[in-house]
Order: sequence, then structure tokens, then C-alpha cells
Amino acid sequence: MGFIKEFKEFAMKGNLVDIAVAFVMGAAFAKVITSFTEGIVAPLIGLIGGADLSKSMYELKPAVVDSAGKIVTEAVNLRYGDFLTAIINFLIVAFIMFLIIKGINSMKKKEVVVVPGPSSTDILLADIRDELRKR
Repeated sequence: MGFIKEFKEFAMKGNLVDIAVAFVMGAAFAKVITSFTEGIVAPLIGLIGGADLSKSMYELKPAVVDSAGKIVTEAVNLRYGDFLTAIINFLIVAFIMFLIIKGINSMKKKEVVVVPGPSSTDILLADIRDELRKR
């Protein structure tokens, strides 16, 4: 019974629940960003470059087709468009997370650090020292 109780206490800690919520939110956020990149950013880049970025690839080895039109060997493609789309997704997520963290940090109350002055004993000892120097 001790193991189950210990596990329950661990699972119900605030930090673990916060991490789980953040993980689920992050997964949903990643889908939104991927959709944004593939649906809006990539076509806009394609408009400038002349092709859809996510479908950009370099054919390393062409497909082999027999006389009946059946594909014998699939083509080998270097799909750099997917890679560039993933990099754009990462940069967008990183930028948005930067803005969120910056906003959270600015909303935190500024902690005022109060440096304590010398204690009454320190003041008294300093006065005694100063009097002894005068003599």
C-alpha cells in the first residue's frame, strides 16, 4: 500500500500536473502552427518562388516503371521542402514562446531586495573603533 500512496502523492504534485497540461497544450499548439505554416506561409513563399514549399523536392533516383505502367521501384526523393517547413514551424513556435515568456516575466511583480543595514552591535563596535583611533 505504501507504494501506491507514494505514487499518488507524486502524480498529484502541482508541478507534474502543470507539465502534463503544458504538454497537451504544446501538442495542440504545434498542430495550429503546422497548419498555419502549411496553409498560409508555405503558399506565400511558393507565390514568391513559384512552387509550394512543402512539396519541393530533389529527385535522387527516378522511379522505375515496367512496360505495363506498373511502378517497379519507387523514386528516391530528397524532400527539402518538408525540412524547410519544419524549420519555419520551429522558428514560429520559438518566437511565440519567447513572447509568452517575456510577457509572463514582465507581469511578475518586481521583487524589491532590501539590504539590511548594519546591526546595532556593528554600529556600536564601529563607534568604539572610531573613538580608539582618535586617541
